[in-house]
Amino acid sequence: MTIEAVWFLIVGALMVLMAIGRKFVERLPMTGAMVYLVVGFALGPACAGLLTLDLERDVTLLRTLVEAGLMVSLFAIGMYLRIELSNPLRKLTLRLAGPAMLIPIAVMFVATRWGLGLAVGPALLLASVLAPTDPVLANELRVEEAGDDEPLRFALSSEGGLNDGAASPMVYIALALCGVHSLGSGEPWTFALAILWGLCAAVVIGWALGAGVVVLVTRLRIRYDLALGLEGFLALGLVALTYGATLIVDGYAFIAVFVAGVALRRQEMKATGETPPNEALQSVERGEREQAAKDPELAHAYIAESMMGFSVEMERFIELGLMVIIGSTVSAHWRELLHWSVIWPVLFLFVIARPLGSSLSLIGSSMDRHQRVLSAWLGLRGVSAFYYLLFSLEKAGHGTVAQLLPIILAAIVLSVLLHGATATVLLDRYLKK
Repeated sequence: MTIEAVWFLIVGALMVLMAIGRKFVERLPMTGAMVYLVVGFALGPACAGLLTLDLERDVTLLRTLVEAGLMVSLFAIGMYLRIELSNPLRKLTLRLAGPAMLIPIAVMFVATRWGLGLAVGPALLLASVLAPTDPVLANELRVEEAGDDEPLRFALSSEGGLNDGAASPMVYIALALCGVHSLGSGEPWTFALAILWGLCAAVVIGWALGAGVVVLVTRLRIRYDLALGLEGFLALGLVALTYGATLIVDGYAFIAVFVAGVALRRQEMKATGETPPNEALQSVERGEREQAAKDPELAHAYIAESMMGFSVEMERFIELGLMVIIGSTVSAHWRELLHWSVIWPVLFLFVIARPLGSSLSLIGSSMDRHQRVLSAWLGLRGVSAFYYLLFSLEKAGHGTVAQLLPIILAAIVLSVLLHGATATVLLDRYLKK
């Protein structure tokens, strides 16, 4: 039996089993990410040895794969958030993606600088890599459909969508302190301007392309009977265009793809109005979808829902693939994760730094005490932390990142297990109250 045949059997069996047992898994205090992580560990060097990855050798390939997965996930989250820009819920996003991320960075920086004896650059780098919450693994926490305005779900979803990109400036600052040069890093004021430029460019490009592509496509469909079908191509094409255009001008591309999703949904809202898009499309029979795509009253809703549906389906494959990769990486380094000097910073992040940042940032907000407590706990770490680990390894080298590697991997594993095991139970209780 060839190795290719073995891999086809493993992947096929895993996908079929998860498709059949998804509902069963959802009833238990566990998630699909847990299953994929365990499978990756079992396939890795510690067990079967079928998936052996070298972070130094394969760093560029792995970073590219994780980067592509995050792009799709962030775009999908942006399209989920179907509310007016003036809605007070948007303020929760800014609170959680801003102060709720910066406060834990400061607290973790002090704790690791003092407790682990790290230099300034590595300490800030570790705090910044662990700061953003994860958009890929947060399926249980995400809004259930476009237009869902439940405050806790909306806040956690939008936080995961925005703070992946918002963490980029802090990572660049930390890398600069580690001796890695980037745009404007030679002088503090030029660095500040470069950060401001990166943020502004991301918002402008993301909004222009997100709104512009959907306007162009719907006009071609309605007026000229063109650009019909292949919403998956449109979704991936828009994500790639936005990401590439933002990178070319040194903007923060993760923010741009999230904004593109928000802008696309905003165009749909302007056309569809108060009626949720799934309700507007309920009367459309399967054989009439091409007609709906050309209907002036349904075209925007159709394209937005189709592109979001494709992106969400892609996310499931992305979650499987990336968590298996992370599991294999953990399998190669698992002994390094079993030291108290690795575990205590992670527990400190979950129990002190994240709750402190979330609680302080939500003072005076519209969330009640129960919602603030849940928000303080449910800050998943996963694919985004792994991406910034790979990015830092690629830019700064193994010598700078080696001491941080086991802590970041431990944070991902413990978050998948602890947050994953409690998220469903806590949310069920919260939603039934």
